[in-house]
Amino acid sequence: MASLLEKVNTLISANLHAIVDAALEANSLKVIDEHIRQAERNLEELEDTAATIGGTAKTLRRKYDELQQQIEKLDRDIDTLLMKEKNDLAMAAQSDLNNKQKIAQEYYDQWQTQEQEYKGLLDARLKLEARLQFIRQQREQLKALMELTEAKHLTTKAIRRLDDLAGLGDEDIARLSEEIRGRLDRAEVEQEMVSNRLRSQIDDSIGKTEIELQLEDRRKRLGLGGEAS
Repeated sequence: MASLLEKVNTLISANLHAIVDAALEANSLKVIDEHIRQAERNLEELEDTAATIGGTAKTLRRKYDELQQQIEKLDRDIDTLLMKEKNDLAMAAQSDLNNKQKIAQEYYDQWQTQEQEYKGLLDARLKLEARLQFIRQQREQLKALMELTEAKHLTTKAIRRLDDLAGLGDEDIARLSEEIRGRLDRAEVEQEMVSNRLRSQIDDSIGKTEIELQLEDRRKRLGLGGEAS
């Protein structure tokens, strides 16, 4: 389980700026898609492991409760045997009680350990689910950004073709080319504005997540239980 939590923590603490930059540099979503696939695989493994650990904790608690009932009854029986001066039976019962109490303590310790591991897995699952949802949103924004970038490239190619037409010397073609080129210039500016806005949203979202993680680590160091409002 420790290795699983290490993998999950690595995914949660991964530098999203680096992932986004790598995707933009390669003009491909493969990097971010691989990050999503890893998160999905680890989330599935987390859920399976949590179910197993949670089931074990529940079984140990049930055994502990059952044994506690036996201990309470045996404790009352010893008192009854002593009152009836059945000392030999009382001694045997006391020995049995001591043994059951030792086993019950072992059940209790194992139950508490499994319960803590179960809670840790649930906490990691919630964090990974939030991370996965966030990175999926960033993927959609990156996809839109890349599509706008591709449209910009196509616009540039179209302008170059219009420049070639304008050089033919035909006044009508030159005038039409200039009008189209003006519209393309405006479209290009609009695309750049949207691209910058999307990139700003991505940076803001990523920055906020990193700040929240930093504050969470600081709260843990300071021993603060809940998040500040």
